[in-house]
Amino acid sequence: MVAGAPGTGTIQGMGKILFVMTGASYWTLRDGTRHPTGYWAEEFTAPYAALTGAGHEIVVATPGGVVPHVDVMSLRPAMAGGEQVALEQEGVIRGAGELRRPVALATARLEDYDAVYYPGGHGPMEDLWQDADSGRLLTAALAAGMPLAVVCHAPVALLATRRDGVSPFAGYRVTAYTNDEEEAVGLASRARWLAEDELVAMGVEFSRGEVWKPYTVVDRNLYTGQNPASAGPLARQLLSGLS
Repeated sequence: MVAGAPGTGTIQGMGKILFVMTGASYWTLRDGTRHPTGYWAEEFTAPYAALTGAGHEIVVATPGGVVPHVDVMSLRPAMAGGEQVALEQEGVIRGAGELRRPVALATARLEDYDAVYYPGGHGPMEDLWQDADSGRLLTAALAAGMPLAVVCHAPVALLATRRDGVSPFAGYRVTAYTNDEEEAVGLASRARWLAEDELVAMGVEFSRGEVWKPYTVVDRNLYTGQNPASAGPLARQLLSGLS
């Protein structure tokens, strides 16, 4: 999309960003156990605050238009980075009316937006990895050269772009939540599959930084981040791409 074209406003700092979010409230593990999850708070709140603070409008889309669930674990002070940070994140979520009126992903029209952002959490491991509407949107955004940012577990949504086993994202430099990080939270051995493994098998050029430290990769119009700590830096890079 061209900055300043009808329906956009990136030159004036008033673009429209589509947040594609998981609609899942659990992740089915290898033994059939439903692990409570959803989206990870920081991966929504940090980009939301950065993008709205810069004057951009946010629209949330989910499969079926269901209201997204925050992973309550992500709002625990020990996970959020302290009690004050957790309270600030809760405040952003409470104030984000967009979360309570999502559009159905199937109805989202790419031409209405200036960029697309996918926050993670374990939820995408349940739904977005195989969501055909998401797969079509990602394929179209990549082909259009639109800024496309995806963080943590959300890069598994790229798996839904495969047609006859081939994805247009093959060969792109990408990062995502690593096997080491999944191992560190005790879920690697319980998962049906792992994000890093499946992305590598799909043919991306996977790289990683230190566990839990911010790490981002930009390849053409694709922006990816490794973990929750990468969401803020990724949003700042996305802002640069919108300017």
